[in-house]
Amino acid sequence: MPIRVLPPEVADKIAAGEVVERPASVVKELIENALDAGARTVRVEIREGGIRQIKVQDDGSGIPAAEVPLAVRRHATSKIATAEDLEAIRTLGFRGEALASIASVSLLTLITRHREEATGTRLVVEGGRVQHQERVGHPAGTTVIVEHLFFNTPARRKFLKTPRTEAGHIHRVVSHYALAYPEVRFTYISDGRVVFQTPGSGRLLDAVAVVMGKEMAAQMIPVGEVEMPWPEAPPNPRVWGYVGDPALHRANRQYITIFLNRRWIQDYKLSQAIVQAYHTFLPVGRYPVAVIHVGLDPRLVDVNVHPTKAEVRFRDPRAVFAAVQKAVRAALVQVHPVREPRAEVHWSQPPGWAERRQSLVEAGQGSQQELTLPVEEEPGPLPVSRDPHPETNPPLTSPSQPRGKLLPLLRVIGQVGATYIVAEGPDGLYLIDQHAAHERVLYEKLMAERARQGQVARQQLLTPVPITVDSELAGIVAEHAAALEASGFEIEVFGKDTYLIRAIPAVLSGQDPTRVVEEVLRGLAEEKDVTGDTLEERLITLICKRAAVKGGQVLSDAEMRALVRELEACETPHTCPHGRPTMLHITAQELAKLFGRL
Repeated sequence: MPIRVLPPEVADKIAAGEVVERPASVVKELIENALDAGARTVRVEIREGGIRQIKVQDDGSGIPAAEVPLAVRRHATSKIATAEDLEAIRTLGFRGEALASIASVSLLTLITRHREEATGTRLVVEGGRVQHQERVGHPAGTTVIVEHLFFNTPARRKFLKTPRTEAGHIHRVVSHYALAYPEVRFTYISDGRVVFQTPGSGRLLDAVAVVMGKEMAAQMIPVGEVEMPWPEAPPNPRVWGYVGDPALHRANRQYITIFLNRRWIQDYKLSQAIVQAYHTFLPVGRYPVAVIHVGLDPRLVDVNVHPTKAEVRFRDPRAVFAAVQKAVRAALVQVHPVREPRAEVHWSQPPGWAERRQSLVEAGQGSQQELTLPVEEEPGPLPVSRDPHPETNPPLTSPSQPRGKLLPLLRVIGQVGATYIVAEGPDGLYLIDQHAAHERVLYEKLMAERARQGQVARQQLLTPVPITVDSELAGIVAEHAAALEASGFEIEVFGKDTYLIRAIPAVLSGQDPTRVVEEVLRGLAEEKDVTGDTLEERLITLICKRAAVKGGQVLSDAEMRALVRELEACETPHTCPHGRPTMLHITAQELAKLFGRL
């Protein structure tokens, strides 16, 4: 094919694909424009998850009438003027692509009035082409209405989720900017119902109470000088915000929110710095709740990395990492002081130690006298734990039932670090991760059960347990109701954002139903599927992760033997459902090499 220049409308749609991924992307760009315009009130209203209509209204400075047509053209912006301005970005937007990209895939209506003008301007754009412009009355500020998103790109539209799921993503975007700008009054309305409204008091904790709930806000610990007004960005990283008490923790990192110069960013290393600050404070596999602001000179960070502007690059990432970690750790230690170890510890010596030491010294000096040790009572045989009902635990393999990957019969030796099972096989040593192995065993059992019966066995609760979720999780429940029921859950609508949990999978009986349901829904919301599994397989994987024994859990000899026997019977015993290895195999030859025998 010959090389040709793409038509403007095709180029605009390609650009829109980078900026506008879903309705939440539109809301994000419009909120950023409102905040850059100095708005003190931002109202976000959506219909049908933003697919049918998105309306963002602000009381910012507005756009002069002469510049309104330029606002919907690509690379037209008031944020920067020269290439040097990119080295010190102080606004949320700067590319000049947002409105043009949105207008190219929707019906966009822009109504605005500059503060110094008497009348406003109304501009209608359909599919990237201006249809109408007129003078209208309008209060100072801007209102943008986006309707029928992706009407001219059906391939993109069919990949959108249900309206409730898309509304949940928009809820997440609006709530993050409400936490970034506590002095701005945010109102979020979905299908005519007010979801939340922040007071705009300027106090971060007030915004946290509205977005996360009063109960969670009551358990937050201040980090740094949270009551100070927004300062000029310093050359050294400045950290402030709120973190949850160690008793407040979640199953994933979604409740860790980080802002850089009031820009919501996604940075794994800074998230890890917060997690490390909780070292020794949280149970294994749990993550903290945090709302952390980082202030830094814009010249020391590059936000021009990705069209969504969610990823940034620091000139000195170690300094920012250390500042966040130290600030969070200092706040935690102030509330929960860490006991310092005693300087001197005196250990009592075992009986006969002096005689043993003298004999060893003399033997080392070449003494020919016989090595004598104190005579001790000969220990009896070690107690052997036996299965109380061996007839109920027959071997899981037989000559007529081949094992999937020919895992040999293993003899359990013991446990290391309350996490790994040590076993001996005919061809060497096996170190088995007890959590990953149990996940694999449960996964194959539940998948076989679902294949036979059409659903996973469930445990009915004596009393239904209520659970209140945000819009995002409510969308997950509505979208995956059938799959959740087939996986052993029975969840019933009970009010606006409240559900009743009537049953959970039988393998999770005895656990907190509220925490179980929340973790499974959060796992589905992450939408990470690295193995290509179906929705049902992902659900069962999440259930198995919750039900499996954890690292750090001491197992008895009988429990270890039972787990190893069940692993031997698995079709795929060498990996867990997530793809992690369940065991490490060290052959006898490798052991001989390590000990210098070969």
